[in-house]
Amino acid sequence: MDILSALEAILFAAGEPVKLARLSLVLETDEQELAVLAQELSDRYEQEGRGMRVLRLDDKLQMCSAPEYAPLITKALEQRKPPMLSQPALETLAIAAYFQPVTRAYIDRVRGVDSSYTVSVLAERGLIEVCGHLEAPGRPALFRTTDVFLRTMGISDLSQLPPLPDMTNGEGVEKLQKAIDELQNAVTPGQIMMENLDGGAEKEG
Repeated sequence: MDILSALEAILFAAGEPVKLARLSLVLETDEQELAVLAQELSDRYEQEGRGMRVLRLDDKLQMCSAPEYAPLITKALEQRKPPMLSQPALETLAIAAYFQPVTRAYIDRVRGVDSSYTVSVLAERGLIEVCGHLEAPGRPALFRTTDVFLRTMGISDLSQLPPLPDMTNGEGVEKLQKAIDELQNAVTPGQIMMENLDGGAEKEG
């Protein structure tokens, strides 16, 4: 059996992330070797100018379209061009990414506004998810980022996010804003179609 071809076939057929552990079991190959083969496959696609890529998403692999072909895909499938993240959504997402797991109350405190609407929108779109509950009165939900977030940012794991500056002094808010700006520049919407990520109206206070 050609493992590289088998891996390609499985990822193509899956249409969603597949755990390396599952692939390792099916293909009878260790996870590290599969990760190397996946990178080899993706590099081959890029070198040959192919329209596909293979992404490593933490402990999973997924096949996706090459980002440079996103406009043509959008046109061919008659889909709206995916909008960029609104500033409220981006701020909320950045806080969740850098400080996860976080509660909505923590996000509200950092941003200084009620973020309930934006949190619900990001959760609905699959960019963040509930990963547990805080052992405190009311057991508030804890949120973390998802595989969709990694795919949207074009990264394999959270360690590849732009580094967050030291937040220990009085310039913490300004430094977080710089990190948010860098995160905005990292967004690669060509690898995923997102819709209606407009943070919506939010309350002050």
